Amino acid sequence: MPKASLPAIINHCDKILRICDIGDYDGAVNGLQMENSGTVTRIAATVDASLATVKMAVTAKVDLLVVHHGLFWGPRQPWTGKSHELLRLLVENNLAVYSSHLPLDVHPRLGNNAVLANLLGLENMKPFFFNHGQAVGLRTRQRISRAELAKKLGRATGVKPKLIPGGKETCERIGLITGGAGGDLKTVAAAGVDTFITGEGPHWTFAMAEELGVNVLYGGHYATETFGVKALAAALAKKFKVPWVFLDHPTGL
Repeated sequence: MPKASLPAIINHCDKILRICDIGDYDGAVNGLQMENSGTVTRIAATVDASLATVKMAVTAKVDLLVVHHGLFWGPRQPWTGKSHELLRLLVENNLAVYSSHLPLDVHPRLGNNAVLANLLGLENMKPFFFNHGQAVGLRTRQRISRAELAKKLGRATGVKPKLIPGGKETCERIGLITGGAGGDLKTVAAAGVDTFITGEGPHWTFAMAEELGVNVLYGGHYATETFGVKALAAALAKKFKVPWVFLDHPTGL
């Protein structure tokens, strides 16, 4: 059975994702969140670290779980009830957890934004929309009908996107931020974007999109953020010569 060193994998991830350099929300706790005995034989990637996905990882017999949303977005203490069950499963099954939030969003090759932009056929993407000290989105000038762009987004994610047709039928200045950036629609529009692709947003963004004259495509928070963990796990599997699997646990949100 092929084996790899957990510390070697973590050091590699921290370096290529620039974990120490990328700002993020406090609850992200980027990096190794749970260690194991020090050896990795099989990697799993999933979007969210939760009791459900940890159970899936145990069934898949993996010893390293790579996630985008880690264990500590909400308070875990005290370690009772479901939190205790989660901790017990991690310890008893020697399961390490590595989490990367904004560092994985913004990575120029493995990031959610970069991979999705490539699948959509968007070219010459440039960084935009600063958050926590760095640009967390991508934008480009490219002519495409909003109907065709919506079809491409649906094919890329496997989920039919929600289209708010607030702007022109032909998109020319396209912005992309995977996840839940809909609440920042006004700021995005002020940056000159006429079509905004993200995961989800509040109800009031429908009226705002119409008033601002901006097309909005909501592809799903979960669905737009499967790409980074898949790309990272695949890259790690190739470098360290261990198998990997994707654990799909869609939220529908």
